[in-house]
Amino acid sequence: MTVTTTTLTRAAGVSAVAGGVLFLAVQINHPHLDPAFATTTEFTIRQTMKIAFAVLSLIGITGIYLRQVKQTGVLGLLGALLLGAAFLAMTCVETMGLVALPVLAHSDPRYVSDVLAVATNGSATGDLGLFPALNTGVGLALVSGGLLFGIAVFRARVINRWPAALLAVGVVATLAIRLLPQVNERLFAVPIGLALAGLGIALLVEQRTVTGRSAGPVDVARLETADVR
Repeated sequence: MTVTTTTLTRAAGVSAVAGGVLFLAVQINHPHLDPAFATTTEFTIRQTMKIAFAVLSLIGITGIYLRQVKQTGVLGLLGALLLGAAFLAMTCVETMGLVALPVLAHSDPRYVSDVLAVATNGSATGDLGLFPALNTGVGLALVSGGLLFGIAVFRARVINRWPAALLAVGVVATLAIRLLPQVNERLFAVPIGLALAGLGIALLVEQRTVTGRSAGPVDVARLETADVR
């Protein structure tokens, strides 16, 4: 198989769609996070889905940015870097959660409870080192990166713009989680998941359109050559 720019761009689009769908799927009927749940098979499955979401989203955002690197300018670069950092950190955090928390849930359930509390915007009763700062940093990178990237893609006008607008609005809306404790925080993930999937679809559609336009003259030339012969 020949690896081309078009192939890589399409792969990035598929990755963004898959990442967005996984992010939506993992929110469905998500149980309360506690040490007991951390020892279950369902926890393992959901953590694996979260890791896949972070990796696929990192690939997708990178491809979406590279497709319009000139048009998005410095704003797009900053947004892509911040989102990339957020997804990379998520991959590390969720992987550690997958391999460490089920074991620690038996030996030190209080520590696991604190980790899960901080991960869901709560507070810890014990010392978690730099984890709270890391968790806050990931959140800030996701919000600021999503906002800047969404604005940059919207202004670039290379692909369909509604997913970019939804991403910008969706990440900013997550800031209201602490102000609306009565609302299920997982509902705030829906716009982000839809935006990622939408950006991937928009990239795939744009690539199909570009490929169709570039293939047209070549096909005509071949037909003309055949007629001459």
